[in-house]
Amino acid sequence: MSFNPLDASWWSDESDHGRDEQLRPAITAGRRVLVVDDEDTVREVLCAYLDRGGFDVAEASDGPGALRAVREQRPDLVLLDVMLPEIDGLSVLTEIRQDSAVPVIMLTALADEGDRVLGLELGADDYVVKPFSPREVTARVKAVLKRASAPDRPTLRLDYEGLSIDSASRDVMVMGRAIELTPKEFDLLSFLAASPRQVFSRGQLLEQVWGSSREWQDPSTVTVHVGRVRQKIEDNPNAPRWLTTVWGVGYRFEP
Repeated sequence: MSFNPLDASWWSDESDHGRDEQLRPAITAGRRVLVVDDEDTVREVLCAYLDRGGFDVAEASDGPGALRAVREQRPDLVLLDVMLPEIDGLSVLTEIRQDSAVPVIMLTALADEGDRVLGLELGADDYVVKPFSPREVTARVKAVLKRASAPDRPTLRLDYEGLSIDSASRDVMVMGRAIELTPKEFDLLSFLAASPRQVFSRGQLLEQVWGSSREWQDPSTVTVHVGRVRQKIEDNPNAPRWLTTVWGVGYRFEP
């Protein structure tokens, strides 16, 4: 559903307001969200809605401004439009991922699934397709930040033959070699490895790892992230040793 900044129904839902008040102390207090979009109306509506939800909001209208804001303002999450002037959003994401693991949600008007998958492959945590409602965007922001603030799992270290996963330091070693994973890649691997041989569907992984659902997020997000983890930890990603596919069901970790 698209939004209209002149439609008051987006701004005055009492039940949503009550939920916002309950979530503010734990999730939004002191959290800074950087909104990057070259459309003034989109930026203004999202900033206003996030501000209403209790977030500290920063904004940028182009690629260079986004990179500058990430360096100077240290946001807790970035909402990043794909189609930006000067430097496009995918290039901005690539630059961010050089030295930052800040969660990034892509805002895209591109209907082609391949373009959305490319964003995920470059390290985006999620994407929202335009037209969207600011409620949907705010809900996804809260879900990402809630996961980021969740306590560590009781099992801090998992050791398998040739593979070590340390939840305290978030380090992964394969045959003694350090492997660099994005935050979401690490979450996915550690979740599956904590329940060896148990099969999880893409829907279950969306719920458990992303705090999302099929209604909010495309299950292809899971497929892309599994592929990325395989590329980094497997000797042969096409014949994986650890992250295996159970056809028609989902994925499991083989110890």
